[in-house]
Amino acid sequence: MVSDNKTAKKLTGYIITVIILAVCLCITTGALIGAIVSVENNSFQTGSIKINLNNGKPVIEEREFVFEPGMTVQKDFFIKNESTWDVYYKLYFDNVTGGLADVLQITIKSGDTTLYHGTSAELSRANAGAADDILRKNERRELTIYFYFPTEAGNSTQNLTLTFDMCADAVQTKNNPNKLFD
Repeated sequence: MVSDNKTAKKLTGYIITVIILAVCLCITTGALIGAIVSVENNSFQTGSIKINLNNGKPVIEEREFVFEPGMTVQKDFFIKNESTWDVYYKLYFDNVTGGLADVLQITIKSGDTTLYHGTSAELSRANAGAADDILRKNERRELTIYFYFPTEAGNSTQNLTLTFDMCADAVQTKNNPNKLFD
């Protein structure tokens, strides 16, 4: 009988311990859930990138000029940051076709600063680097593009053409010190 009484006391002790541990577990779980659920006023918003490149108008119209060796054409255009943050930007040519792609020398300037110089074939998205300056939120930058037909090109380039789309890419400056474009 003594043994049964001892066993009953041990069993009762184990049951009480299990009940206390279960209650503690429920209280701890409830506290964690309450802490997770009750965090208020946290909101997240992503920024947007929007660049206005010359209101979508070409910088040079088709058949606007008949290029001759030694000729330079200067055209003004703009880029505007309509994003929600400051951006790094780069300009490039896409869909470049025609025999003048490797002949005409292109220079793009922002004031006295040269952003790019080379042929239109070389100014591809993959080759174009970011401009050295930052385009601030709502800032409009006036740019100038020069098309130069080298005199040494000669008559072998007669009747050749050049067609391209001028494009701009931009990325936010925030958390992007290396000016990485994806």
